[in-house]
Amino acid sequence: MIKSIPLNKLVQSPRNVRRHSDPAADAELKASIAARGLLQNLIVRPAAKGKFEVEAGERRRRAMLALADDKALARDHEVTCLVLEDNAEAAVETSLAENFHRLAMNPADEAQAFAALVTGGATVEDVARRFGQTVRFVEGRLRLATLAPVVFEALASGQITLDIAKAFGATSDQDIQTRVFEQVSSGYYAPNPDSVRRMVLSGTVRGSDPRARLVGRDAYIAAGGRIERELFDDDDSESWADVALLESLATAKMEEQAKALAAEQGLAWVKPTLDPYASHDLVEGLVRLLAEPAPLSEAELARLGELDAAYDVHAAILEDEDSAEEAVAAAEAAIEAIERECQDIRARPPVLAPELKAEAGMVLVLSRDGTPVLQPVFYGERQAETASTDGGIEVVPGEEGSDQRRATLSRRLVDELAMQRRDVLALHVASDPGLALDIMVFTLADADIHDWRARAATTLRAPVPAGPIAGFEAKDAQASLALAELRCGLDESWRVGADANSRFDLFRALSDDSRAAWLGFVVARSLEASLNMAGERQLPFQDHLGRLIGIDMAQWWRPTAANYFDRVSKQVILDALTDVGGLELSSRFASVKKGDLAMSAERVFAGTYITEVEVREKALAWMPEVMRFAAAAPHAGEAEIDSAGAEHGGDDEHKSPRELAA
Repeated sequence: MIKSIPLNKLVQSPRNVRRHSDPAADAELKASIAARGLLQNLIVRPAAKGKFEVEAGERRRRAMLALADDKALARDHEVTCLVLEDNAEAAVETSLAENFHRLAMNPADEAQAFAALVTGGATVEDVARRFGQTVRFVEGRLRLATLAPVVFEALASGQITLDIAKAFGATSDQDIQTRVFEQVSSGYYAPNPDSVRRMVLSGTVRGSDPRARLVGRDAYIAAGGRIERELFDDDDSESWADVALLESLATAKMEEQAKALAAEQGLAWVKPTLDPYASHDLVEGLVRLLAEPAPLSEAELARLGELDAAYDVHAAILEDEDSAEEAVAAAEAAIEAIERECQDIRARPPVLAPELKAEAGMVLVLSRDGTPVLQPVFYGERQAETASTDGGIEVVPGEEGSDQRRATLSRRLVDELAMQRRDVLALHVASDPGLALDIMVFTLADADIHDWRARAATTLRAPVPAGPIAGFEAKDAQASLALAELRCGLDESWRVGADANSRFDLFRALSDDSRAAWLGFVVARSLEASLNMAGERQLPFQDHLGRLIGIDMAQWWRPTAANYFDRVSKQVILDALTDVGGLELSSRFASVKKGDLAMSAERVFAGTYITEVEVREKALAWMPEVMRFAAAAPHAGEAEIDSAGAEHGGDDEHKSPRELAA
């Protein structure tokens, strides 16, 4: 029931799931209500003494109270509310649903709310279905709810990031979480997720640990580090108790070494890591630069000639059936030494062109024996493409020759939209390992007849793409966040192997589901950024995949002032309004200034603008044509086959190679 209720009769509900907010966003909301009034009803439930508890809309209530404090509103200002009579669990669900589609909730709030629903009898699948999230996302939030109280409060207050909170969750032992939190909060250094994960998985560090060997026993003790030693322990087996201090000392030493190497090598930078490999996160946004092995010197060439001649001499001994056993053994040892020396001479470090070196960088890893090692790979920042001379790219939706409207999008906007659409497709591929397997096998099998003039749709034969814009991150994009959640959930236990052989064996020992998740992810992260448009951003194969999966882009991406409307002309916005509400709707905004028009359009296409139900439904489904996964027209003489496999194949069309072979 809709009812007008005085502002001073509204109180905060104890069931409202939001516990934290953003002062800047709250100030914007207050200004918006002062300028335009309340655009959306509050959702309330009756309480004692004639009061009403706000289940959804607490930020709006507080903004109106602040306006009342400023004398801009009366204390008894009438507020339009939807009055509910439902139970407490439904109230929590209502509050959670409302907050999910507004200011991004603190992960701690989400964790508590999900946990409350599950405690009330809902299953994880129920919660995921109700709020349009993946089961993995809900499970991740529920794991946050089991963190040690001190860690959970740090996440809730913003003291630590979500990634660091997840790192604490690598162990379920809250005592260990608390101890590590106290260590990293002691002021030694700013923790990172990898460091926290290592610390919670190992309460102490052995003297043989690479970090211990790097820092050295004397330096660690001089800095106040404690060592616990049993009767039969030696330097390698003794326990170093202050892991945070060791991490700090090791990090400082690696950073010092990285600076020295950058200066020595003439590089723009050297990134250090305490891991024995360069993780994807460390090199994300970078591209590998082509480098050739250093040429051999005259002395090295001469030495190789000498070794070749010596090899022939010893090989002749092995070929001679009359050679004595002692001579054969000596010849075999000599040949082994010759091959080793030849390999050392030919293992040349890569050399980069002088004009590239000043802007290039390398990664410094910590080997398992505690030695800093500069990986022989050069990286560079991916440069954004320069804008065209006419200031943008002309996009013509629809078939060639049709009289569709033309819109000019800036090069930067085209690239941003392409990357966001890529993430939506990547999330769906990553969630369907069977499809990912088909994509990978097909791409590899098709490589031998690939037309080199055509742009590839994935990088299965190349480095992972970082996107056309270095450093761009769609922080409010659902698919990008869900893709990051999926990445954090992968089983990385196999990385502890000492060499490639052991890591491979550990990987093969993972469960089928764990390996399938890795398959989906590595294929998904290879996807290039594309849009449904003519030109360099067009990749018809990705449009085909999106159509095959049946992705509804409107469920994953909505146009906002920040990501679209502020970036296009006023006429493009008015055309979009005409699409969903006809001239009657667009004419209401014809005289509005561009900035206000962009904000109004955001509300229209988010479904929060008060309008007819039919217009609202069209607005929630609308998006720029370039963001859709378009259906490809059938070739001449061919029948169109839909994604359900209705023609020429039935169910067998969508069976995996393994199923078809069975």
